[in-house]
Amino acid sequence: MLGTAFLLLNGLLLLLLLYTTRRRNKNEPPLDKGSIPWLGHAFEFLKDPAKFLARMKDKHGDIFTFRLAGIYVTVLLDPNSFDGVLNDDTNSFDFNNRRGQLLKRIFNLQLPGNYPASEKKWMEKHFHGVNQLKLSTSMTSHLSDVMLKSFEPRSPSQWREDGLFELCYSLLFRAGYLTLFERKDDVDAVYGEFRKFDDLLTKLARGSLKREERRVVATSQDRLWDLLYSGRVNGSWQQSYVQFLEEMGVDADMQKKAQLLQLWNTQCNAGPAAFWVLGFLLTHPEAMEAVKSEIRGLPSLQDTSLQRRPLNQLEAQSTPVFDSVLSETLRLTAAVMINREVVKDKILRMDNGKEYHLRRGDRVCLFPFLSPQMDPQIHEEPQMFKYDRFLNEDKTVKKEFYKNEKKLKYFTLPWGAGKSICVGKEFAVTAIKQFVFLFLTHFDLELCSPNDKLPPVNPSRFGFGMLQPDGDLRVKFRLKTMQREM
Repeated sequence: MLGTAFLLLNGLLLLLLLYTTRRRNKNEPPLDKGSIPWLGHAFEFLKDPAKFLARMKDKHGDIFTFRLAGIYVTVLLDPNSFDGVLNDDTNSFDFNNRRGQLLKRIFNLQLPGNYPASEKKWMEKHFHGVNQLKLSTSMTSHLSDVMLKSFEPRSPSQWREDGLFELCYSLLFRAGYLTLFERKDDVDAVYGEFRKFDDLLTKLARGSLKREERRVVATSQDRLWDLLYSGRVNGSWQQSYVQFLEEMGVDADMQKKAQLLQLWNTQCNAGPAAFWVLGFLLTHPEAMEAVKSEIRGLPSLQDTSLQRRPLNQLEAQSTPVFDSVLSETLRLTAAVMINREVVKDKILRMDNGKEYHLRRGDRVCLFPFLSPQMDPQIHEEPQMFKYDRFLNEDKTVKKEFYKNEKKLKYFTLPWGAGKSICVGKEFAVTAIKQFVFLFLTHFDLELCSPNDKLPPVNPSRFGFGMLQPDGDLRVKFRLKTMQREM
């Protein structure tokens, strides 16, 4: 017994020694192990990933490797070199293993090995082309109903006060749930449990939940699994997804859990994105006036009735000023991390001609929020909100950005890229635009205090899509009694 324990201890010490004594080999990226054995930079990274990676970039440049709880992560921050990872054709990188680990940790979900590719094809069928148009039309109709009926039985002219984040998240979630799951009877219960779950999701993913938080998460998961699994509506998007899972051979328990995954995938970003859009407009009057001026020119706004149909798809897409506002908002608040596992040794060729050796077993991470989105060489004063940053002088959409006099393929990546690009991008963009347009055309919206500023971001949300605020912005709003001049 003592001999076995001694051998086990020796093995653990040897493993620790190996992790601690790793050295940078020839042609490898700069190596920064941190001062804590095995953990490395884990505490600093988990506290504020963006701040930590910005410090590493200043220290090491556009590529470096750091130690994170026994794992070595190579971070690539040169957007002109992203294709070496995103479009790798040597099968050196894998993203399914890491995704599978997160699904198990966050959603208690295990799916077949061929699920990711099959899911993407299924998603493309529903979120592209004619089916996407049908979903977007349904979403717009539900948004209109949810927003206008939220005032019943109040007086239409009565001012209401609320936190803008809670308002946006609640309304867009409800409309999205009605669109995809088509059930009205349990939407309030689903939303309440979803918010509890989402508030603790980043801690769940990083394994840092406290005892009481673990209880809250477990209770919300159980409740959501039961709510989502019961009462499927024939012909709904949800029913089609369940049928897809059955054809994949997924058992009933995993079908139940997979629906929470899709609820989170489809509903976690639109509400926060709409909050930032309206928040930036409310705190930047010149941007608000520019958007309202553009909306005033839309043909449907010539109808002064509040009962008119919502803006149609073509009109929603013919808005370069608002498109610039949305792009600028996403540049400042979309913070995805694109991760790959190095499954075999790889020589990564940078845009400047340098080559770096990546070790099998390490991870590679692209963090577009830091570069290109917050790179001052690409976007002047990147911390500032400039509503016309993505507009040319002739008010057309600006699509050309440069770094070191070289045109960039990737100048903002709020939706990911390559194999990681969001399949539902167009659906999400349409929903956000329709929500903002409906709000500006149907409601008077003001800050409760004219001098209020947007709250800072919650640093724990870096890497999980749209950032969320650390706090809220108090607003007051009322339904317009007539479609008067905006």
